[in-house]
Amino acid sequence: QKRERVYFPFIYLSVCAAVCSQEQFRCANGKCITSRWVCDETDDCGDGSDELPESCSQKTCSSGQFSCGGRLNQCVSTRWRCDGKSDCENGADEQGCVPRTCADEEFRCRSGQCVSLSFVCDSDSDCDDGSDEASCPAPTCGPGSFQCNNSVCVPRLWACDGDTDCADGSDEWPQNCAGGTGQQPQTVCRDHELLCASGECVHGSWRCDGSGDCADGSDEHNCTALTCRPDEFLCNDGSCVPGMRQCDGNPDCRDHSDEMDCVTVHACAGPGRFKCGSGECISADGVCDGQRDCRDGSDEPLKDCNTNECLTNNGGCSHTCSDLKMGYECVCPAGFHLINRTHCEDVDECADTDRCTQICINLPGSFRCDCKDGDQRELWVTAQSLRCMCPPAGSGAFLLFSTRHEVRKMALGSRTYTALIRQQKNVVALDVDVHSDRIFWSDASLKKIYSAAAADPAHRSTVIDSRISRPEGLAVDWVHGNIYWTDGELQTVSVATADGSKRKTLVSEGLQNPRAIVVDPQRNFMFWTDCGEPARIEKSGLNGADRTALVTEHIAWPSGVTLDVMSGRLYWVDSKLHTLSSIGVNGDRRHTLIQDQLTLPHPLALAVFEEKVFWTDVSNNGIWSTNRVTGRDVAAVAEHLQSPADIVLYHSLRQPSGQDWCRDAAALNGGCEFLCLPAPQINTHSPKYTCACPDHLTLAADMRTCVSGAFRPDRPAGHAPKRIAVNSCSQTGSRSGQFLFLSDAPSFALVTHSTSVCLFTGDNAEQEPVSSPSQHPTVLFITLPIGQHWRMKNTNTIHFTNPVYQKKTDDTVHIFRSSSLDGYSHPSSKTHKYSNLFNRQSNSDHVMKPFLTLVTLQSDPI
Repeated sequence: QKRERVYFPFIYLSVCAAVCSQEQFRCANGKCITSRWVCDETDDCGDGSDELPESCSQKTCSSGQFSCGGRLNQCVSTRWRCDGKSDCENGADEQGCVPRTCADEEFRCRSGQCVSLSFVCDSDSDCDDGSDEASCPAPTCGPGSFQCNNSVCVPRLWACDGDTDCADGSDEWPQNCAGGTGQQPQTVCRDHELLCASGECVHGSWRCDGSGDCADGSDEHNCTALTCRPDEFLCNDGSCVPGMRQCDGNPDCRDHSDEMDCVTVHACAGPGRFKCGSGECISADGVCDGQRDCRDGSDEPLKDCNTNECLTNNGGCSHTCSDLKMGYECVCPAGFHLINRTHCEDVDECADTDRCTQICINLPGSFRCDCKDGDQRELWVTAQSLRCMCPPAGSGAFLLFSTRHEVRKMALGSRTYTALIRQQKNVVALDVDVHSDRIFWSDASLKKIYSAAAADPAHRSTVIDSRISRPEGLAVDWVHGNIYWTDGELQTVSVATADGSKRKTLVSEGLQNPRAIVVDPQRNFMFWTDCGEPARIEKSGLNGADRTALVTEHIAWPSGVTLDVMSGRLYWVDSKLHTLSSIGVNGDRRHTLIQDQLTLPHPLALAVFEEKVFWTDVSNNGIWSTNRVTGRDVAAVAEHLQSPADIVLYHSLRQPSGQDWCRDAAALNGGCEFLCLPAPQINTHSPKYTCACPDHLTLAADMRTCVSGAFRPDRPAGHAPKRIAVNSCSQTGSRSGQFLFLSDAPSFALVTHSTSVCLFTGDNAEQEPVSSPSQHPTVLFITLPIGQHWRMKNTNTIHFTNPVYQKKTDDTVHIFRSSSLDGYSHPSSKTHKYSNLFNRQSNSDHVMKPFLTLVTLQSDPI
């Protein structure tokens, strides 16, 4: 019987041992892990058996993968084989490769690189070795072209138009332009700006700051080297601040260099110091040494010295108990943090959504990255640095980028690009609608926005050609079919339908130099950069509502911004601070990925996809990439480009589908006469959309049609006067309704009688100008003054506080008098919110309360 008791557990364990599937690896301890985790330099088994050499040698790659062999026996995608970049740790994927065969429409460089034939002898080196421009005959320009002094041909229309299109500027030389019409007009900069010799404007405070901000570096010409007094600190930008302000916790230098490399040292900090109860600090060696060094003797407590508390119940520690000369401390292993001074809790690394590119799996003391189902998985170095690749099925990803006169296309992972849109004047902004397969771009010289089908880019359509001056930022709302753009000269942010037939200025107040813009049509927000002084990144709804500043600190020249929809993070580049940064869409978890002038001398625009961020740099004349989580693995994607500007990534994953409430509503265009704009989804009570009118019109009483009225640029679309419709408010049961119109009033009260409805506004109410054309429902306005000491008798009162309408009864109150849940409908709430509107103190009994407007519609409800 004794043998049975010993033997039984052995049989039980052997029977219940885990059975691993074919996609799993069986560890020596019986644990099952996915085969992808074998030989990734991370102990996933817990006993190290998944990282043994014999385990690595037995690892097999699936179909579509290439086996690297060697120490790790990595598996990489066969698409990465012989692509000119080593993906295997040992470089096996690039060994024994036959020189690539170029297509018929391509030119083979001496280096083996393939470039488009159209790039040969165009005075722009596209081959890495420049062989596409070697032995080129002097070009002969056609009758519709102008030959530059360096033999390059440009369209005749570009000559003598005030813009330099030839690299040597000869198209604008006075001798080539009759009557001197080619002289470029003098650029007028704002009061706080400096005019560069190259024609652009930069902040005046950047003059002689040690960093070239003008394209020609003229802001640093004829500068006297600054020297600081012995009692001052020299900032990296050349300015001086008082020396006592260095490392005081508050940046005084514009570049924050006075707070760099600071080490805060406290007198009693560190394991080598001990703070006495009487306040003085002594060496830790003097603790519990039998001699009193502290005045109060706190370094020699009798009951604590020479006592090992860890011997009793491990000191109460959940993991490691470390005995000290005086007392003890609980220590947690890596990946855990201490709570309640005794217990260790696992750190959830996946709480940081930027931890992995796609899926983060939290493990005890660690975490792992994984890819979504269907994506190919490739491990770089460890399981915490995972590369996810989209499956080959479907359309491939490629980059679109502008080089002033062209829009070019380059497949992701390739080093070959082709010209997609040619003969442009000055392309500065670019975006795409993947689902409609359409490209949008803006031309700063022609002051227009164009679009063209990606399959037929030669036939372009003009989208916007009026009331536009410097459109440097452009974004496409692929869900609702609108475009958004910034105008640095008009200092506006505007919206229009994709065909340009309807447009509206959304933001015009408080802007200095709006530049890049990006949209999130799933949550109905947009983000834009402002390179004014101070610079910032702002956020608002796609209808212009709920505007707020997202980034206001440590930002100087945010030239480009993009959004990773998957992780909900914004990425931007700063050309002045030479940084690449990211932040959550709500302003949380800000990270600086790169801060280096050599890597980011003058970045302009950026795009993000999967695990990489791509950006253009006008100083480096190329496109570069880095890991979007770590900022490492900086690599050149394309070099030797002339004036690279904007860049976007073309792939369906970059533009996930969403619901268009304007289209799905019961009424056409959401019932809006002009524009139906998505409203920001702030909470579950947020409206799905709001209506908007052109700049010269305003919303009528029904909040859907447009009537004559003053243009209110300071009031974004969707921020129209609040209104409350009370259902069943007529004693006769007729279908008439009553509405209250407010203009940003802080509060109002709704007082109900048995036969009537009385509505009272709060302070500072103003009436919106409204007209009532004959084709619209008849509207009756009744305005009542309300005295300071008006008494309410025999009434029931519902109190509200803007902008969230909360109720005191269970009656349903709708902003739209409609059974539909579209638009402005708010569900019932049980929340009580009290606001005393009628008992405020005043210096005069004759002070009247603000006006009330009661509107009765004698037609069918909306």
